[in-house]
Amino acid sequence: MAIRIGMVSLGCPKNQVDAEHMIYNLREEGFEIVADAALAEVVVINTCGFIESAKQEAIDTILEFCTLKNEGRIKAVIVTGCLAERYGKDIRSEIPEVDAVLGLGADELLGEVARKVLSGETVDMAGDKYSLIIDAKRVISTDTFAYLKIAEGCDNHCTYCVIPSIRGRLRSRKIESIVAEAEWLAKIGFKEIILVAQDTTVYGLDLYGEPRICELLERLCKIDGLKWIRTLYSYPERIDEKLIELIAREDKLVKYLDIPIQHCSDRVLKRMNRKSTKAELVSLIKNLREKIPGIVLRTTLIAGFPGETEEEFGELCEFVNEMKFDRLGCFAYSQEEGTPAALLPDQLDEDEKQRRADIIMQTQMEISDRLNEKRLGEDIEVVVEGWDRYAECYYGRSAAEAPEIDGKIFFTSDGPRSVGEFVTVHIDETMDYDLLGSVLE
Repeated sequence: MAIRIGMVSLGCPKNQVDAEHMIYNLREEGFEIVADAALAEVVVINTCGFIESAKQEAIDTILEFCTLKNEGRIKAVIVTGCLAERYGKDIRSEIPEVDAVLGLGADELLGEVARKVLSGETVDMAGDKYSLIIDAKRVISTDTFAYLKIAEGCDNHCTYCVIPSIRGRLRSRKIESIVAEAEWLAKIGFKEIILVAQDTTVYGLDLYGEPRICELLERLCKIDGLKWIRTLYSYPERIDEKLIELIAREDKLVKYLDIPIQHCSDRVLKRMNRKSTKAELVSLIKNLREKIPGIVLRTTLIAGFPGETEEEFGELCEFVNEMKFDRLGCFAYSQEEGTPAALLPDQLDEDEKQRRADIIMQTQMEISDRLNEKRLGEDIEVVVEGWDRYAECYYGRSAAEAPEIDGKIFFTSDGPRSVGEFVTVHIDETMDYDLLGSVLE
């Protein structure tokens, strides 16, 4: 009888792609993958270790399954991913119930490790992060879209970020490899692909001597069957006129950009080792809205960075009010050991950092309410994602919403609808970040 394995993947879409690759390998080796990890014999927890909240979620998840192991409901717990890469020794010493800790690059040995832990062995493998296979085969775990990882690692070295030390330097996939995978995704029925990397706009610099994101997108737009192509994590300093013109011209490129800017104060940006200035950010946002009418802009901010004064925080609040981003997330600064920012003077206390982040998010909620009200009465193309049994209606997204991070569109329909189907929804209500409407039959 095949050994039952459950996979729990935490963190970002890039981590999810890694988990899908692990599932593929395990299936190929004859393991049975179960959807409910609590019903498995071996549970693999693919962790995130980016900021404190992600680390705590990972630890809580590990402890939850170790409790199930102690109760005899599962037999073994394996920890992999970023937390395992960063804190492997700590996991081993502080949570001895964990049977195996695998660093990045050791994922290819997961099947062998699963068999070992079931026989009573304890396994620790550091792995080699640079041996992580970026273009590996995988089992897609999403329904209406598929993530497509185009690069691994990062060379930006923002002072608050641990990704370069965890994931290593930038390694781009070849264009031909990415296009081949996108063609396969289209062939098996996916209408939307979402390009992910730590910084998608720098894609190709290591391979070709210059960024090739535009060439890649042009190639992807030629693939029959694809309807929406979305790009996440587009750093502002590399969004040039060529990319803007391409997004405006190509129908398959959704008019949506995720641009993590983190702050607007020039002094704070410099301390973060970010490459843009406030004036450049304002100019970019204005240019995007002029050249791509109706574009949806998403960003992320950090509140409470070391040394952020009340005046600089006020500047950030004013910036948010003026720019009116369609989507915005703000996080309290997380002091991560091993980063230059962790050693900066004038660290703010946790309550103050969170207070500032909460103010930004409250400001953004008011902006989002006003923007959503402008969508009342619109007829919007929506992809059906499922049925909400509590609201007793369907839900989905338009091109203006990225999955798993933005709001949803809830809607009624006179007839049955299928996941992945595209329908036209008339919007007649708003609810926080979500929209409500009905299908135009």
